[in-house]
Amino acid sequence: MSFHEVRFPASLSFGSVGGPERRTDVVTLANGFEERNTPWAHSRRRYDAGLGLRSLDDIGELIAFFEARQGQLFGFRWKDWADYKSCRASRTVRFDDQAIARGDGATVTFQLIKRYWSGESHYDRPVTKPVQGSVRAGVQGDELLHGVHYEVDHETGLITFAEPPLAEGEVTAGFEFDVPVRFDTDSIRTSVASFHAGEVPDVPVVEVRV
Repeated sequence: MSFHEVRFPASLSFGSVGGPERRTDVVTLANGFEERNTPWAHSRRRYDAGLGLRSLDDIGELIAFFEARQGQLFGFRWKDWADYKSCRASRTVRFDDQAIARGDGATVTFQLIKRYWSGESHYDRPVTKPVQGSVRAGVQGDELLHGVHYEVDHETGLITFAEPPLAEGEVTAGFEFDVPVRFDTDSIRTSVASFHAGEVPDVPVVEVRV
């Protein structure tokens, strides 16, 4: 897939509206009961980048970024200000924020994930675009050193340890992350007059699988 490892200007994504969506097929049976199924294992996020624009300079920056991505052709990173940490937004990232796996004594590479809990249910979201320099990791409650005990692929979200964690050893990680997205349009329509009047262009952005 064509993807540029560059982040949409964070100052422009701040103030945007968006979040996760699911796809659920609902069939109502003759007796009034329902059957519900989903073809998606993971949610997909959508945003409107236009709502973050505050000045004509912002429009110029948006157009330059849009042209460099050639519209929908190339994906890019997006900072979701409502959900960009392995911990709560008000907290500082720690090495034990998320339990991402348990060792088996042989495996050295693990996918970063973020787990969302509600009651007894949870959802594990693969994190494929961690922010450079933000990843911290540990095994069995001990923090390890990046570059010594493990390495991180910031384009895939894979973390590789120098030695395999022991069997049943809990592997943990903390990080900041971006969402892989693309523009969901091949055109941006702007008007200086309408912008001064308080209207901003619609700039749809959608998450992509990587």
